[in-house]
Amino acid sequence: MKIETVDLFYLSMPEILDIGDGSQDALLVRVRAGGFEGWGECEASPLTSIAGYVCPMSHSACKPVMQSVIGHNINTPEDIDAIAHLVHAQSLDLLQADHILSGIDIALWDLLGKKNQAPVYQLLGYKKSYPKLAYASHLFGESPELTFEKVKKSVQSGFHAIKLGWSNFGVQPIHTDHAHLMAAREAAGKNTLLMIDAGTAWKNNVNEAALRLQKLKEINAHWLEEPFSNGNLSAYKQLSVCRPTVPLAGGEGCNNYYQAKAMIDHAGLSFIQIDAGRIGGITQAKKIVDMALLRNVTYVNHTFTSHLALSASLQPYAGLEAHHICEYPAEPKSLAVDITLNYIKPDNNGYVTAPQEPGLGIIINTEAIKKYVVDTQITVNGKILYKTPEL
Repeated sequence: MKIETVDLFYLSMPEILDIGDGSQDALLVRVRAGGFEGWGECEASPLTSIAGYVCPMSHSACKPVMQSVIGHNINTPEDIDAIAHLVHAQSLDLLQADHILSGIDIALWDLLGKKNQAPVYQLLGYKKSYPKLAYASHLFGESPELTFEKVKKSVQSGFHAIKLGWSNFGVQPIHTDHAHLMAAREAAGKNTLLMIDAGTAWKNNVNEAALRLQKLKEINAHWLEEPFSNGNLSAYKQLSVCRPTVPLAGGEGCNNYYQAKAMIDHAGLSFIQIDAGRIGGITQAKKIVDMALLRNVTYVNHTFTSHLALSASLQPYAGLEAHHICEYPAEPKSLAVDITLNYIKPDNNGYVTAPQEPGLGIIINTEAIKKYVVDTQITVNGKILYKTPEL
């Protein structure tokens, strides 16, 4: 069975807001081979990624990603890994390559699961899928009062873990940050896990980050996420030993295996957070899971968009009972909701489980997403390299 077509779909909300919300647009990938169809999603700029898929060759290590995919075998998990190796070799200098590969890789696993009538996690070698405690992932409110309301609403909806991040946290006066933290804990109650995401607010300023540690400790923050830019290993490491200590989480910005390895080995992380739609897909995410196990670092998915992405992010660590926390998009834009016909819903105890159906177990709502399709064409010297495919 050979890969026949790879179709990329650029979707967008009518208006894109300048906020830390990646559910406002999407790049969906459809792969077809041997009568089967798989879907994936990239966590990346859609237009940039499409360009990287079809771009003219610059030199031997800067080729379009499509050259490593179309016509290649897709019969076993080893074939998916071989495609990843080929992309890394032929598109080494194409910096968007891993983002593009992510959606393709996810779609290939979905397709292979459907062919074998097995969920992806079984193809990865797991015998069962263990429940994960879903944490409702929110942006901070514009005021402490609105932060309180967001957290309260999630608690009332049955979530036993909640994360707040981005907005202006970390760049506003410290007393305002403290007010948000106290409002969040008051709304959450003492038994709800509460995570805080600084959204890289402090760049490389360890002292500024350390000023928040006491209040984070007071609210019993389960972790402090992304205090610094991805890859700023020394700043992460310094903060990890500051007093009082608060567990650090990071890694969502990693767009290849070696960046994640460096974070695990040198950043003092307690939690490594990986986005399958950014790291190179399920294949690379699973390799990072295996490495995290060896280093005694807890693996957590990163997902803030659709339930297609959520399912993909669960597969690499579905079979790990002890790694049991899962990011769950709590306020996605309508685009992310409309991508799928079915959803992964928390049970009465707030836990989610990777789907048991073949592949990713997610059905794409092709009719609903038509209204979000951005009509796109890329032309070079009069030759059309890409135009929006038919859904």
